[in-house]
Amino acid sequence: MKARKSARIVVLASGTGTLFEAILDSGVGADVVGLITDQSNARAISIAKGREIAVYKVLLSDFDSRESWESELLERVEKLGPDLIVAAGFMRILSPAFVEHFPGQIVNSHPSLLPQYPGAHAVRDAIEANATVTGCTVHFIDDGVDTGEIIAQAQVEVQPGESEAELHERIKAVERNLLPQSVEQLLIGRLGKGLS
Repeated sequence: MKARKSARIVVLASGTGTLFEAILDSGVGADVVGLITDQSNARAISIAKGREIAVYKVLLSDFDSRESWESELLERVEKLGPDLIVAAGFMRILSPAFVEHFPGQIVNSHPSLLPQYPGAHAVRDAIEANATVTGCTVHFIDDGVDTGEIIAQAQVEVQPGESEAELHERIKAVERNLLPQSVEQLLIGRLGKGLS
């Protein structure tokens, strides 16, 4: 069962765009109506342009304060009218005010089995802790850092002697499946309840 095409997704991304691309390639059954990035040279921009998806650059350096930056971000997202906002490699923490404006609508993919290893250095933290298993988590964003309700998780074994980059790449390979599956299931559930 696919979600109706009327479901609207906005993706927030800061980097390579591999998770964004995975959502597009998966055919989640929704319209990705915009990519919003906080980086002027993010690879995600070329992916969006190649798929004729609107790109909005909201660069922190263009604003005199984080509050004014986030106000612009909120306005951009609001104008796009999404059913779901997907933070796919978005490396900014959203304020409680932003999150409260879109209750239960913002999801994130994180490279650990939350609640273990929250924050920006989850893969490094797992290696430094000599973890034998880590993975990825898709969760709702709340007003904490990686503390929102867990939607789905997948495990990845840590190989002996593996570098942070190697482990992160293997986690991202799993994330590229888990995130689109989770997005689709969320949209099906929301549409089934008439929440679109």
